[in-house]
Amino acid sequence: MPPHWNSYVTVESADATAARARELGGSTPMDPFDVMEAGRMAVIADPTGGVVLAWEPRQHPGAGRVNDPGCFTWNELGTTDQDAASTFYGALFGWTYEDHPMGPSGTYRTIQNGDRPNGGIRLLTEQETAAGVPPNWLVYFTTEDVDGSATKVGELGGAVLAPPMQLPMGSRIAVVADPQGAAFALFEGEVQD
Repeated sequence: MPPHWNSYVTVESADATAARARELGGSTPMDPFDVMEAGRMAVIADPTGGVVLAWEPRQHPGAGRVNDPGCFTWNELGTTDQDAASTFYGALFGWTYEDHPMGPSGTYRTIQNGDRPNGGIRLLTEQETAAGVPPNWLVYFTTEDVDGSATKVGELGGAVLAPPMQLPMGSRIAVVADPQGAAFALFEGEVQD
């Protein structure tokens, strides 16, 4: 497995979630395990191959700070089958979705967790598929200056995989990798409280 960032979803029971994932056609490459006293987690692969971690909190509830500059803000699944992945995660975590047409690149599907969006699901691009990029979850971190942050990534030994670009809703993003090759995205724009 190449270097990568993990995406976690809080659950009541890592064991029950892993069992349900298998019932729904996913797999669990590792049995659920304790992370000292912090919590218990399960590694889950969806039917398309995207891997996410189910987190049963104990002493560590998860991210205590989000959406501020330098903090986590979004998770996005790039997959080969948007409908299969959406059906799987909807049944596993209770997520619902809103579709947003994106022209020739297809539909961007936002994940609704309760009454707010907290991630997205999109089809991998032809370029990604041709390059052998497997289905994966991409984490986004907030920045006040996506151009400056992308430049800083290069200065620190990382790489810019997709240069800063404007999104239809006015936000700006860039996809970068750290010096070990783990990809993540930078986000500049309005975030939810």
